[in-house]
Amino acid sequence: MPDVTVIVGAYEAMPYLVRCLESVEAQTIGADRIEIVAVDDGSTDGTGEYLEEFAARSKVRTRVVRQENSGGPSGPRNVGIGLARGRYVFFLDADDYFGEEALARMVDMADRAGTDVVLGKVVGVNRGAPQSMWGATKERVDVYKSKVIYTLSAQKLFRRELLERLSLRFDENLRTGEDALFTMEAYLRGAGISVIADYVCYYLVGRDDGKHVTKSGTYVWRFDSMSAMMALIHRIEPAGPKRDFLMVRPFTVGMLQQFGPIVLKDSEEVRRHKMELARPLMDTYWHAGVARRIKIPERLRLACVAYGSTDLLIEMVQYVRAKKVPDMVRSSDGGKLYLAYPRFRDRAAALPDSLYEVTVPDWRDGKRVERPKAVVVRQVSLSRRVASRMRRDAKRWKARLNVG
Repeated sequence: MPDVTVIVGAYEAMPYLVRCLESVEAQTIGADRIEIVAVDDGSTDGTGEYLEEFAARSKVRTRVVRQENSGGPSGPRNVGIGLARGRYVFFLDADDYFGEEALARMVDMADRAGTDVVLGKVVGVNRGAPQSMWGATKERVDVYKSKVIYTLSAQKLFRRELLERLSLRFDENLRTGEDALFTMEAYLRGAGISVIADYVCYYLVGRDDGKHVTKSGTYVWRFDSMSAMMALIHRIEPAGPKRDFLMVRPFTVGMLQQFGPIVLKDSEEVRRHKMELARPLMDTYWHAGVARRIKIPERLRLACVAYGSTDLLIEMVQYVRAKKVPDMVRSSDGGKLYLAYPRFRDRAAALPDSLYEVTVPDWRDGKRVERPKAVVVRQVSLSRRVASRMRRDAKRWKARLNVG
């Protein structure tokens, strides 16, 4: 049994596939401890032929499957899971490549910590990459207190026993966001998450030909992905602060992207259609517990979507885009701080003050704004006051008796 099965789903992957596979061969863990399952998803550029050539000469055991195009990455990855024999699996995109010690470090971490998912540091090559979760290497992180929910791509080490126990597979009905759904479920139902931040394990490559899958697709696909993610979180996580924390992710990395500056370019028809697609999600999942975990400018935009007000939404987007600075307003008792974005306390807009309240660290004119510290009022209970009065009275009577 190999330690790791590297699953490579490939479609029109040349010439990037060459470096991708070379990085697997170069792994310090050793060729005898890994295997490759490569699935050519109907390529016409020589991808399939190169995979077969590689399998014939490489010291790394490689199984090649060639199939008709499935229309997305889920099908090839699921085929790979079905054929995997390793204790762990890693989904390596054919455009990308490993750091030489990546698999050795990740397998060692998983074995040592007993975790089911290991995140190895990712950097972008000719494209951006997630950054907030790489602050420190940790054997175990709390999914509810860390930034790991902001990296839900499939490029991680997963314990295969977890995938089989949960019958966890990629949703082939989703055209985008299928990896986020898969990874979130592994996070929430697995036996822990580890983070390797002190070594670059994975190089995320931006293709020069612009064919990277994340740059394709329609907004309708994005709403399908959001709907699936929100339903998954509600199915797995009971109502409460933990669920609210998780729900911030699909609202801020999903919904907001459809109602940001892009709405200024959208046609009236597209704006109306997006509002129609968003309505059932906002009605079902948007509430104060989630809203208070989101910064004010984003919260206000989402509230406008929840209210179905395109005009207010456009006004908010234009205000933020113009980099205008809102006034700060304190409540009469000083216990609350508001940022007066458009329509603050405007009766015609009927937007509640709570939407403008600083509830999480926010930003104003490039400076961090914190929620006011709660004023702690110490109240002495009635029983303690009575007991104190009785002690004072006893002292007075004792003094009088001594005088007499």
